[in-house]
Amino acid sequence: MVVGMVAGEASGDFLGAHLIAALRERVPGLSFVGIGGPKMAAEGFDSWFPMEKLAVRGYAEVLRHFPEIHAIRRKLLRRLRAARPKLFIGVDAPDFNLKLERKLKRSGIPAVHYVSPSLWAWRGGRMSAIAASVDKMLVLFPFEEPLYRDAGVPVAYVGHPLADSTSDEDGSAAAREQLRLAAALKVIALLPGSRQSELRYMASCFVHTAKLIAARQPSAHFLVPLASRETRAIFEEAIYAADGSQLPITVLFGHARDALEACDVALVASGTATLEAALVRKPMVITYKMAGSTYRMMSKMGYLPWVGLPNIIAGEFLVPEILQDEATPENLAQAVLNSLNDPVVTRKLPERLDRIRRLLRRDTAARVSEAVLPWLRPA
Repeated sequence: MVVGMVAGEASGDFLGAHLIAALRERVPGLSFVGIGGPKMAAEGFDSWFPMEKLAVRGYAEVLRHFPEIHAIRRKLLRRLRAARPKLFIGVDAPDFNLKLERKLKRSGIPAVHYVSPSLWAWRGGRMSAIAASVDKMLVLFPFEEPLYRDAGVPVAYVGHPLADSTSDEDGSAAAREQLRLAAALKVIALLPGSRQSELRYMASCFVHTAKLIAARQPSAHFLVPLASRETRAIFEEAIYAADGSQLPITVLFGHARDALEACDVALVASGTATLEAALVRKPMVITYKMAGSTYRMMSKMGYLPWVGLPNIIAGEFLVPEILQDEATPENLAQAVLNSLNDPVVTRKLPERLDRIRRLLRRDTAARVSEAVLPWLRPA
């Protein structure tokens, strides 16, 4: 029995792999095809196109890559229609997946979308398109469920698998020991994004920020987990360009969770990594840069005062957000040092972040499996 899936970036690859493993336990013999990353491939997924081709963010960037992305979707649709999967599951990547899901649904192939588009962050004009595209929406956050229910879209709140994998215990000491970091160091995790397009905007700013922090905090040590060889190369080029070879930086291949657990504070590009930092209860500064035209367009669409997931879930500014033109090395360095050295932040913020972790901890694998099993039972 075949299941079609598409994940468009590292966070979707994690969710897709988690789901594949859970479904195989419930329905032995399933095969999974479409587009996915290395974590899905490790679970036996057959990726027909490179996932990195879809990992483009922002209107200006998507426009530049549109012909190639459109061609991939057209070829993928043709292959999926020929394969006739019992179910298609789009994992996030709404700009790519919703159009694909709508066409598959019209072809008689049921479509489930796993991870809601950010209707809560941008105006909800997409709801009618979603209703025409999916047979069910699976949402990660509790405040999303009533949005779909009120619009008549079948929906299930499944929690977040990252929360399921966290411990009640503080893992800082163990992570530092694993990474061989001295107890006296002030450890700052730098997470500039998982996509190459993000690193091209963020890497230089992060390196210059690290230089300023190191000058003011001599005991600072930086951990930089990067998702691929390509993103690592971009970051290392930024270090060279900034004359930063003497910076106390450890570049990691993956291991974002270890870096966050080991750190005292994190500087994080807005996205799933901000949630990962919250789930291990670490102070953070959220930042983001993108093409100026894209930022202006998205600023007009947004109606929430926050962009970072921890702040959105909490409904308040728990952690600083410094975006676009305000995201200078000077501003970011000062914000990181404030969080690092403020005893109120280090004492009270972990308690507030732990409320988010407990809210999202819902045994997601079991909930997602139950939601899609009706389409996978033998006829």
